[in-house]
Amino acid sequence: MGTAQLDDAHQPYLVPGRACGTCMMCCKVPAIEEFAKPPGVWCKHAISGKGCGIYAQRPGSCRAFYCLWMQDARFGPEWKPEKAKFVVYVQQNGVNLQIAVDPSFPNAWTKPLYQAQIRRWVADGAEKGQFVFVRIGPRVIALVPGRDVDLGTVDSHDEIVVSRRPGPAGLVYDVEVKRPAAQAPTSLA
Repeated sequence: MGTAQLDDAHQPYLVPGRACGTCMMCCKVPAIEEFAKPPGVWCKHAISGKGCGIYAQRPGSCRAFYCLWMQDARFGPEWKPEKAKFVVYVQQNGVNLQIAVDPSFPNAWTKPLYQAQIRRWVADGAEKGQFVFVRIGPRVIALVPGRDVDLGTVDSHDEIVVSRRPGPAGLVYDVEVKRPAAQAPTSLA
């Protein structure tokens, strides 16, 4: 989640009639840098059944955040995060999709109900350099055409680089985690 704050003139399109209601998954699954809240744990300001305890003073990243269920009418009711047990959103780079999964339900994203659409995002996006990442707490899985690459623990300051090269049966996708200078990079071909 970024730190940019949206004002009324820059609000994203929201699907008419949709509201967060009792859903609070965005208070759990993504990281919130302003609070040093890691992904997959509840924010200290989340109040069960009520929402954000500091809503009027919440940080810019929380003000700017809207999941794709709120922004895209093609997402049916089964995609509402509290039902799906994951939140789909566009990463801070504005290109890649993030599927942030509740660690209490780590396989929720693998249910057949969601897999066909997720695999379409993977296939369609890869051609354009847009990739799909599944985050389950500190763990990240890169979804690339033909395979899922479990990257293990990926910190919010790490960079995930996906590259393409020709292979005998078409393009081969390689995924690498580039860590800040203090840590060595991990390559997973």
